[in-house]
Amino acid sequence: MTQPALPDRPRITELRLSAFATHRRAAFPLGPLTLLAGPSGCGKTSALRAYEALARLGGGAELGEAFPDPVACVPERARPDAQRRRGFRIGCTADGPAGPVRLDMAVQAEPELRVVGERLSADGLVLLETALRDPGKRAVQAAWHTAGPTPVTRGPLPDDRLGTALLPLRVAGRTPGQRRVLAAAEQMVVALRSAFTCDPEPARMRGPVVAGSGHLLGGCSNLADVLWRTRAECGRRHAQFVTAVRAGCAGPVADVLARAEETTGTMRAALDRGDGVVTDLCRLGDGELRYVALALVLLTGPGVLEIDPAGEVPAALQTLTVLADGFDRGLDVRQRLELLRLAARMCERGHIRLVGAVSDGSWAAGTQGATVVHLDRD
Repeated sequence: MTQPALPDRPRITELRLSAFATHRRAAFPLGPLTLLAGPSGCGKTSALRAYEALARLGGGAELGEAFPDPVACVPERARPDAQRRRGFRIGCTADGPAGPVRLDMAVQAEPELRVVGERLSADGLVLLETALRDPGKRAVQAAWHTAGPTPVTRGPLPDDRLGTALLPLRVAGRTPGQRRVLAAAEQMVVALRSAFTCDPEPARMRGPVVAGSGHLLGGCSNLADVLWRTRAECGRRHAQFVTAVRAGCAGPVADVLARAEETTGTMRAALDRGDGVVTDLCRLGDGELRYVALALVLLTGPGVLEIDPAGEVPAALQTLTVLADGFDRGLDVRQRLELLRLAARMCERGHIRLVGAVSDGSWAAGTQGATVVHLDRD
């Protein structure tokens, strides 16, 4: 029997929140387009924050950067042990050329933030395992698979970083076992770190923008600066963007412009109505602004969004994951359906994935390519 081909691009296919904020023993399957649906308080935002934290750790960030408020990540009813320690546990699965690879980690939040355990495994084989042996030292004891004359290599790793992300610097890759460890670790890191957290803020999108890097920020406040760049770089992609905006905004839309104001040195975005009328984006409603921003995110790539992709890996082998909290916030029925269709088309191509949070997923049911995961408030 012919085995199905493994995906070429590493991607996260499951998020596990064993004990994190409001979640216990939770596992969320993640497809190319996934919507986490449920009422306020069910944990949609905390799930996205957990994914974002893993992405930061995969990029080499310290624990404090990934979890700026670690105590908020501890389950509310978690009781401290005899040493007054409390923490949380999260993990994920990355699929790709190396097959499904699991990452699970335990983090101590109190009395001090540190990794107390991490496990990287594939096909039931533990490739990396760490444990906090001496609480007085700022290190964990690590053991990684070697499969040579010495089956396991041991050594210390810092307790404030993801050990998996450090393996390429520690493992020589001389034996088949070491190469397997490296392949699994690199797949996990590449799958995690190409993530963009997006939640457009209409109030900050209305004002003029100073020319900058041309990289879109998570709140999309610098949309005009980015639009100035993307409109000039790719006419075909810009035409697709205009078509998407036309489908979600009131009135005619012939073009979407970025206009420079010479007296102030700033830029503003505007809609060209095609009849001599140009409407500044500041005149649009909140829903229209969020729709325009999200459409731009879906139609651009890692080179335009403010992310930290794996520079040593060709873009053709990376998958950008957009984390969109409040994906349907402020959108009317037509806008959210048009945006979902656009997301489905873009995600189908394989270079972009979307994990969005919505209050009600019933409107998305039946959309080809979309997976709706329903969360219930405990």
